[in-house]
Amino acid sequence: MSLDALVIAAHPDDAEISAGGTILRWVRAGLSVGVLDLTRGEMGTRGSAEDRARETARATELLGLAVRENLELPDGRIEVCPATREALAERIRLHAPHVLLAHHEVDLHPDHIAAGRLAREAWYLAGLARLAPGGSPAHRPARLLSFLSHLPFDPTFVVDIGPVWEAKREVVKAYASQLEPADEGDDGRHFLFGADILARMETKARYYGEQAGVRYGEPLLHRGPIPMDDPFLRWL
Repeated sequence: MSLDALVIAAHPDDAEISAGGTILRWVRAGLSVGVLDLTRGEMGTRGSAEDRARETARATELLGLAVRENLELPDGRIEVCPATREALAERIRLHAPHVLLAHHEVDLHPDHIAAGRLAREAWYLAGLARLAPGGSPAHRPARLLSFLSHLPFDPTFVVDIGPVWEAKREVVKAYASQLEPADEGDDGRHFLFGADILARMETKARYYGEQAGVRYGEPLLHRGPIPMDDPFLRWL
């Protein structure tokens, strides 16, 4: 199906934590939005693959996504290679989104870095007709934007997610296995910066929201200028 926006994330819960408010705003505005997870997140310290699958199904329902798929790449071992980027390009051609949203390529997690690179390379390749023989027609999304995971950047846009902040929290809380200690010895030190997911999510949202004059914000980055009459700007 043709989507307005497709979000590419390395692991289940990445899209929700980093861009869940943006997704909710788009869906509530009547846009069709999909998420393509690259892995099942099976190497995570907390929770099992089965836990993550159940939680992802619940989060998908709460978000109101038009479609959610998984590229079934190995967690912790995402590689930028011709086979992987062509597989991703085929999913982009199949869903033909107007906007592609993915990880920023400057990050601490190798899977996030690889996912951002794959998204950019597949975005380009998806528009090459000779790389799509017999498959979906060539299609390059009009806009490719990055969301923020761990390292800050100066955003092109800050989406006001105040109207959907509580809904975003509920979506992220669907990933209960990632929020609750696995055992008595689990103090969260395996997390980057050793911080609770919900607390870090709120800190970032308050920081970027303050810069834009709103209570909660999600930063997005676009390379290069966008015309004032671009249809995408009406989504914000």
